[in-house]
Amino acid sequence: MTKSFMRGMSRASALTRSGKLTEATALIQSLMHGNAAPADPPGEGSGQANLADKDVIEGTFTPVGEAAPKPAAKPAPKRAARSRGKSLSETLRTIAMGGMPQMGNAQSAPPDVPEGAQLLLLSHTGTQGSRDYLLYVPAKKTKTPMPLIVMLHGCTQSPEDFATGTDMNALAEEAGYLVAWPAQPQGANAQKCWNWFRPDDQERDRGEPAVLAGIIRDILRDHPADAGRVYVAGLSAGGAAAAIMGAAYPDLVAAVGVHSGLPVGGAQDMMSAFSAMRSGSAGKKQANAVPTIVLHGLADSTVHPDNGTAVIAQAIKPHKGLKKVRSSGTSDGGRSYRHTRHDDKTGRSIAEHWEIDGAGHAWSGGQAGGSYTDPTGPDASREMLRFFAQHRQG
Repeated sequence: MTKSFMRGMSRASALTRSGKLTEATALIQSLMHGNAAPADPPGEGSGQANLADKDVIEGTFTPVGEAAPKPAAKPAPKRAARSRGKSLSETLRTIAMGGMPQMGNAQSAPPDVPEGAQLLLLSHTGTQGSRDYLLYVPAKKTKTPMPLIVMLHGCTQSPEDFATGTDMNALAEEAGYLVAWPAQPQGANAQKCWNWFRPDDQERDRGEPAVLAGIIRDILRDHPADAGRVYVAGLSAGGAAAAIMGAAYPDLVAAVGVHSGLPVGGAQDMMSAFSAMRSGSAGKKQANAVPTIVLHGLADSTVHPDNGTAVIAQAIKPHKGLKKVRSSGTSDGGRSYRHTRHDDKTGRSIAEHWEIDGAGHAWSGGQAGGSYTDPTGPDASREMLRFFAQHRQG
């Protein structure tokens, strides 16, 4: 990005915070067409704007008023063009409230637990902070240590809501998996987003990745979990955080699932977060990559579908000689999709990309009882579980 573009975006950010959304929208539209940024008015210099930008990224802004109601679902056409994103003014409101879009005011009761299973409320504390989490322990016991899936919720969601919407506990019961559901508190982010866009939360042994790694290590120490079969999956900001965990801890995480997320290093501040969410980002070159499955709706107006393509590109970059296998189909609910596998010489898929026509920013094949789910799509939870079963450490 040019200095003029960044200066203009800082000016747009200041206009947004002052409530001048029409002016901010017009300025961004002008910048996107390649026009030079206007000079800052007196009293609104770059230093003031930069300080305010930091406040937004750190999540010190608290949303005001009630969350927008979840729009009613509309029948989707068999095929749909890729969404160009929500209106600029709507996205600007989003950024002013904490850097990621709201995903509804999720208030769910604890998910059902079958007889003999457990849903434990636990907590991890380490040098980089603490987080509470739920741990699902299936009633179905195995003679060998169980695989572990760590599920990272989206913005404004809770572990309970995410568990209800994805139905991953029920699948884990069938397969004999442990499932951890970490909770991001509002004290860490005003909308309870995982802070995928902050440099301090993108690296090994720092910030939120270190806390999540601590949760995994606690479970490996205290429960019958298989250290060679640890997987991390998430939605939206949680999907971006899952990708970060795979890059930061390839010795701990065997594979990741990224639903409607973004690539590692896709943003470093508020301005780049805005750009990545709206138009896509290639992310940063990564030294490490683990097997990755990506699902993304092609009508997603919150996180651009090109981000899913970028996540796949990061996952396959270190590998040579992968075979690309393409297929297409239609889910039982009527969603058409395209499925691309990148297989190694043994036929094991190292990366999979599911592009779902007409689907928005929602967990594909999810349960209607949870927020931001699309029950008509392919079953993301089942496909992730299938993909994970192919991969283990060592």
